[in-house]
Amino acid sequence: MDTDVIRLLDIRETPLSVDEVFAAVGHPTAGGTDLFVGTVRDHDGGKGVTALEYSAHPSAVAELRRVAEKVVADFPVSALAAVHRVGTLEIGDIAVVVAVSCPHRGEAFDACRRLIDTLKHEVPIWKHQVFADGTTEWVGAC
Repeated sequence: MDTDVIRLLDIRETPLSVDEVFAAVGHPTAGGTDLFVGTVRDHDGGKGVTALEYSAHPSAVAELRRVAEKVVADFPVSALAAVHRVGTLEIGDIAVVVAVSCPHRGEAFDACRRLIDTLKHEVPIWKHQVFADGTTEWVGAC
């Protein structure tokens, strides 16, 4: 498998850059690039959110690579990038940015959706939410 198409994978405590991720997936064979930006919202499950913190298992980057390699194996990916933030985030902060470029737009849409959905379900990143009513919740994988 050609893993050179995986241009950027990281878990960071610092603010994320949409421009960095978008630039990482530029490729002359790409006719379509799809980019997803996940931000911290002020509510979840009908309750107001006042604080949020992400934490990651030490294996998170390796698991992110495994997910990316599967997307590359299943789609005609020209380039792929994914970065997730950990630590304390504010409402409106960027929590995750993923991007995929492919020869055609439909492939890029499908590959990017698979990347973010699989990341969310399989990469060991946990979200701790504090609600306006004082209750808290840990969410399995971000």
